[in-house]
Amino acid sequence: MFNHEPDGYACPFCRLVAGGDDPRDPGAQRAVVHRGELATAVISPRWWPKNPGHVLVVPNAHHENLYDLPARDGHAVHDLVREIAIALKKGYGCDGTSVRQHNEPAGNQDVWHYHVHVLPRYDGDDLYRARPLPDFMTAEHREPYAARLRPHLESRA
Repeated sequence: MFNHEPDGYACPFCRLVAGGDDPRDPGAQRAVVHRGELATAVISPRWWPKNPGHVLVVPNAHHENLYDLPARDGHAVHDLVREIAIALKKGYGCDGTSVRQHNEPAGNQDVWHYHVHVLPRYDGDDLYRARPLPDFMTAEHREPYAARLRPHLESRA
């Protein structure tokens, strides 16, 4: 219901979950921080200037938005969101975290697969006044951030 995914949509998150890379994001697999039975977390290729290394958490099954998300997958995503927030605190030493999720074009959704942003926050970072950086970060930029989070996620397993 309330879907906007175009016919023939090549979902970048489905490709990521299946173990592939996106043409716009080569090397994305190196930025994956956790793969679970129902949800996966990856360092986002899109960054805000004072909040590098934020994480996207996605259900492994394709669901376009919150309206389509089954409870089981939603619970798995949000359990992982919590684990990622704790890992950000420990791995990055951030002052706090913010969690964002968007639905439909008017809600600022631009990838047609449900996902949650988990952002590290720092005192005075002005996240909500900033615009994201114009270019995607390469896997080489993202991999060190993933390496800082993985030990905290593995220790909780």
